[in-house]
Amino acid sequence: MRLPPPVSGPSAGPLPAWPPVHTARGPGSVSTSHAHHAMHLVVSHAGLIHVEVGGELHHVPGVLTAPDARHAIDARGSEVTLVFLDPESDTGERLRATLAGPVRLLTAEERDRLVGDPSTEASRLRGGTAWTAALLQALNAEPAPQRRVHPRVRKLLRHLSVLPASGDTSLDALAAAVGLSPGRLMHVFTESVGIPLRPYLGWLRLQRAAAAIASGVPLSQAAATAGFVDAAHMTRGFRAMFGATPSSLRAAAASPYKPNPSTTRTLRE
Repeated sequence: MRLPPPVSGPSAGPLPAWPPVHTARGPGSVSTSHAHHAMHLVVSHAGLIHVEVGGELHHVPGVLTAPDARHAIDARGSEVTLVFLDPESDTGERLRATLAGPVRLLTAEERDRLVGDPSTEASRLRGGTAWTAALLQALNAEPAPQRRVHPRVRKLLRHLSVLPASGDTSLDALAAAVGLSPGRLMHVFTESVGIPLRPYLGWLRLQRAAAAIASGVPLSQAAATAGFVDAAHMTRGFRAMFGATPSSLRAAAASPYKPNPSTTRTLRE
């Protein structure tokens, strides 16, 4: 499925939430040390990228990062496929099971399975589940056991996925929406998702802004509609979470690569 079209104004409805899988192909860039809740896959089409994690520098064909793992990547001079995965999605859960630490350093053979096969790239450009299936097969991801997510947390995640950016996300309002006390909600959310509720809400806001930016929404409008005070406030959040600026995301999404002039895709499972 393609990215949603740009919204026409602040009253056009809620911004799209970040989908289970978002992919882009374009020139590599450099990011400073950062962490985010999404799983992050970066694969060089030729040569190596430089990954720093835990104070160690690695020169590898690609990397898959765990949720909330601090890392820095320098992919300048390389053409890369970049993937963000929702760790609570089925694909994310299956890939998490392949991680033995904060990152998985990919081999040249794994890189070739991901980006060296023209049919795999063609399925990425078409969108849909064929490419995610190829991704899972390339990284030998077996079906993951069902995670123990509290049913009220599942209800909250569904509630948040359709809640407009202007909706009430206070702890009291969210607890009431799922029928738990505020204290109990904080406890079961952290236990189920792996991070506390408030940082997760901040991450969701960045997701919505990022999806809008990649869709072509002006930076100032994406910031306002996602709930940021202004574009500068959004930029600070991007630097902290992504180690890059919102404008760099737009540049990557807009970068043309033949044979298809549009190489950014959103996939749903």
